[in-house]
Amino acid sequence: MPAAQLKALLPRELLASVVVFLVALPLCMGIAIASGMPPAKGLITGIIGGLVVGWCAGSPLQVSGPAAGLVVLVFEIVRQHGLAMLGPIVLLAGLLQLLAGRFQLGCWFRVTAPSVVYGMLAGIGVLIVLSQLHVMLDGVPMPSGLNNLAGFPTALFQALPTLGAGIGWEAGLLGLSTIMVMWLWDKWRPKSLRFVPGALLGVGLATLASLALALQVKRVDVPENLADAIDWLRFSDLLNLADPNLLIAAFALAFIASAETLLSAAAVDRMHNGQRSDFDQELVSQGVGNMLCGLVGALPMTGVIVRSSANVQAGATTRLSAMFHGLWLLAFVLLLSSVLQSIPVASLAGVLVYTGIKLVDIKAFRALGRYGRIPMLTYAATALAIIFTDLLTGVLIGFALTLLNLAWKGSRLKITLVHRPEHGELELRLTGAATFLKVPALTRILSSVPAGSTVHVPLNNLRYIDHSCLEYLQEWGRANAANGSTLVMDARGVKRRLEGRLRTTAGLGSPKAKQST
Repeated sequence: MPAAQLKALLPRELLASVVVFLVALPLCMGIAIASGMPPAKGLITGIIGGLVVGWCAGSPLQVSGPAAGLVVLVFEIVRQHGLAMLGPIVLLAGLLQLLAGRFQLGCWFRVTAPSVVYGMLAGIGVLIVLSQLHVMLDGVPMPSGLNNLAGFPTALFQALPTLGAGIGWEAGLLGLSTIMVMWLWDKWRPKSLRFVPGALLGVGLATLASLALALQVKRVDVPENLADAIDWLRFSDLLNLADPNLLIAAFALAFIASAETLLSAAAVDRMHNGQRSDFDQELVSQGVGNMLCGLVGALPMTGVIVRSSANVQAGATTRLSAMFHGLWLLAFVLLLSSVLQSIPVASLAGVLVYTGIKLVDIKAFRALGRYGRIPMLTYAATALAIIFTDLLTGVLIGFALTLLNLAWKGSRLKITLVHRPEHGELELRLTGAATFLKVPALTRILSSVPAGSTVHVPLNNLRYIDHSCLEYLQEWGRANAANGSTLVMDARGVKRRLEGRLRTTAGLGSPKAKQST
């Protein structure tokens, strides 16, 4: 980039990077806490996402870092396999992303049905809310969403001063005040202050109130030296990846992180008129970032829409903004860690509760209704399965419903036998896809054809016809020729629709004329 151009762009990029930094700071720590990890782990991921991924990203204006969409999966990995195995799993997931990008598979990660993605985010949002309600009361979340829901009344009872003689109500008020500030700021934010993020404002005010009132609440635990938060990957841990359960976790992490990243990149492209995203390069950069996160034992990352949209709205036009935001995170952690240590954990939980509520996108659910009831059912089934079972099972159920819907639509065939007295013949109208599944229906319809009839079969409304249906029609024509019946098909239509290839089928004549069989 020429020096003159860089000088002209630098002020705008610096301002945008500060805005993104202010949005990212509370989210990095809050997502780490919600994932069952120390806050510093989320900050390390944000730093890598800015400095490394921002530099080589295929989507220049997208910002990468720890994502709410991975909270449930990371929490389950840590709970089931231990904190030490998170690094190897994230490293392997990053390697899979890098290979997917190198083999130009980026477009395939975007074929995920929107109903599955929105349902996944909604289910994750509900689980985040249920777990962080306990953290808002300075409590500890339970392993599953149902346990968190069932245990919340008891946790609330124990937090109330007049009933449970607890002090969790103070933390609860800080969390509620953070949510209220974020909601009011989103609703009535002045245009002149649109660059100020509601999360930072809510956390800042809650922190000041807790210090002024000397509240005895849990506060963020950040080490004075960032190096103390790094857990370097051990070679012996890599050997454990031979465990099939760990391989499945790595594949699930790679797929979900890639799908969320590329959907976010596509959304960012719609926000500006600059350089379009290179999805394969974005996968490569995400893979590099996650491999580094795995190497130092940090949280996994994705491209995140909240920070990315703040980046675009703040006026960023190059990747410099994302890179500078990582630099500000690093500088803040190194120079002002004492400020982070004064932040109430309950306030960060409030940020996550507000974020989780917004993940349950009712507008997206209603919009799916334009495409029929099946996408809405897939959305609801995916979300509920994630809430009642686990993330991977819910996503697989969503995919299964999508495939069943495609199979059902692909096998639909409307069969109508129409009398054409003006031509003295019958017309067998076929609309949709004629597969072997519809041979019994064809048999029932053709059994009602009177002897000596001419049956015309136009194929212009067929998307596809397989060998079973075609051979049955030909066989019917030959079997009923003795009683004077004739079956007429368009040879050109058969050639166009039979498995997408031009071929001459026995019994069919020249493609320039209609032939009876």
